[in-house]
Amino acid sequence: MADQRVAIITGAGSGIGAAAAERFTRDGFAVVLNGRTESKLRNVAERIGADDRLLIVAGDVSAPDDVEHLVDATVERFGRIDVLVNNAAILVGGGIDSVSLDDWNKQMAINAGGVFLAIKTALPHLKKSRGSVVNVSSVSGLGGDWSLFAYNATKGAVSNVTRALALDLAAQGVRVNAVAPSLTKTDMAAGVFESQETMTKFQERIPMGRAAEPAEVADVIAFLASHDARFVNGVVLPVDGGLSASNGQPRIG
Repeated sequence: MADQRVAIITGAGSGIGAAAAERFTRDGFAVVLNGRTESKLRNVAERIGADDRLLIVAGDVSAPDDVEHLVDATVERFGRIDVLVNNAAILVGGGIDSVSLDDWNKQMAINAGGVFLAIKTALPHLKKSRGSVVNVSSVSGLGGDWSLFAYNATKGAVSNVTRALALDLAAQGVRVNAVAPSLTKTDMAAGVFESQETMTKFQERIPMGRAAEPAEVADVIAFLASHDARFVNGVVLPVDGGLSASNGQPRIG
């Protein structure tokens, strides 16, 4: 196992994280599934079916002891870490009048703090393997949304942490990039898909006229972690069907 490439994926119990786990497994990686709900991780593992190359380590990325256990368990089982995918996140919407301090702190601790803890803890092993970090930011980390100011703040942090650490870590052989998806078919976005009115607005706003499939984001994550992207560093790559290509003015014609 010591020579096999190893990827840790946080937030792997559903959506983009689960799709990334499937993609990295197909690419021959040993994959460590991390998330707060072990039953969801087991469902993903059963769907993938590569038992000898999968490890489930449940835990909270905002808890330093859990993150240390995640890294230690990975190295104990597989001997190395080549790729770290920081995907775990939560979303609490609302304006500043309705979002509580606890809501703010919880989103910051998981969405931004979890990225910090995971990279800091895994870094000695990523240096040894000359590995790669791929953070899952969002188009919400490239600009503002109505009623999502706290989520915007966390994803903006992820985007700029990506850029800054790409500068700091390149000389040590570790690349750091991010993807910035727009609306994707995940549990987090389930409420959007329940409203036809809201979906119509998204379809009008996204040039390709639809939401992303989790696998479409996972494929880009796999590219950024791959040898093909060996000279790509510090990029926050929109995976958004062309959404961020617009200057925001209304469609005419």
